Amino acid sequence: MTITLPAAVGGERFEFTSQDVGRLSAYVAGQGPPLLLIHSINASASAAEMRPLHEHYRATRTVFSVDLPGFGASDRSDRDYTPRLMTDAVHAMTVQIRERCGPAPIDALALSLSCEYLARAGVEAPDRYRSVALVSPTGFRGLTPWRGARGSTRGKPWLYRALRGPGAGWGGALFRALTRPGVIRYFLCRTWGSPYIDEVLWAHDVLSARVAGAEHAPLHFLSGKLFSADIHTVYEGLTMPVWISHGVRGDFTDYRGKRLVEARPNWQFSTFATGALPYFELPEDFFDAFDRFLAQPKPLRSP
Repeated sequence: MTITLPAAVGGERFEFTSQDVGRLSAYVAGQGPPLLLIHSINASASAAEMRPLHEHYRATRTVFSVDLPGFGASDRSDRDYTPRLMTDAVHAMTVQIRERCGPAPIDALALSLSCEYLARAGVEAPDRYRSVALVSPTGFRGLTPWRGARGSTRGKPWLYRALRGPGAGWGGALFRALTRPGVIRYFLCRTWGSPYIDEVLWAHDVLSARVAGAEHAPLHFLSGKLFSADIHTVYEGLTMPVWISHGVRGDFTDYRGKRLVEARPNWQFSTFATGALPYFELPEDFFDAFDRFLAQPKPLRSP
């Protein structure tokens, strides 16, 4: 059965091809200064995770929500999914935004593991980003230092081979078992830290997990290949204003590692009485805090 995904957010959906990442799909809506939104990485991720932000900021911004490689309506082919590929996708999306909106630095926000890719893009091309917002970012759990070789990952090749299995179709069958509707609901409840999840997002996730090729990127994710082993070095390299926000419920509440950057003048922090997607649960509080961050002068270029 062929699954056609409904639109993840409002506005125009467009596609473009980048030599480094292949075909990417994105949504654009609104008018005003550009704002880039980047969804998380999980078994059924897509731009649908950005819906409250996308729909709110289209009233004052030109909002772009991208489907990263292997997710949503972007290319889901069987290839090597790495932090390099995802960071190159952020770069490619930023180039598209600059072509449409002009060369001024943009504001960008990412969720969870994708915070690592936005941060790496910000280190590699700092003049392209006016500010960087990291919602429930990875890399701050516990006190383990992650200062591996540049571009190294936390992937376990043996685990990826086990997930792919001994024969054709094994990995796909495993993925389908892990993305049954009830299982997706279970993991969303763990993300929310509550049974009161967003039902529209759940329904979109169920469909997204059934698109042809949906298993390829998540299997790399499950093996650790999409996590950066040098992420602390990356975070320390950010020179533009950075805002971290996170919740206090669910699976994503350990941010002891943020002491790594707490003393840096270009970093700010907000905590919400929510799960890992605070803008779904307390949208007005989140928008107010994000707006205050965006409204501050942005001349900072040194930590």
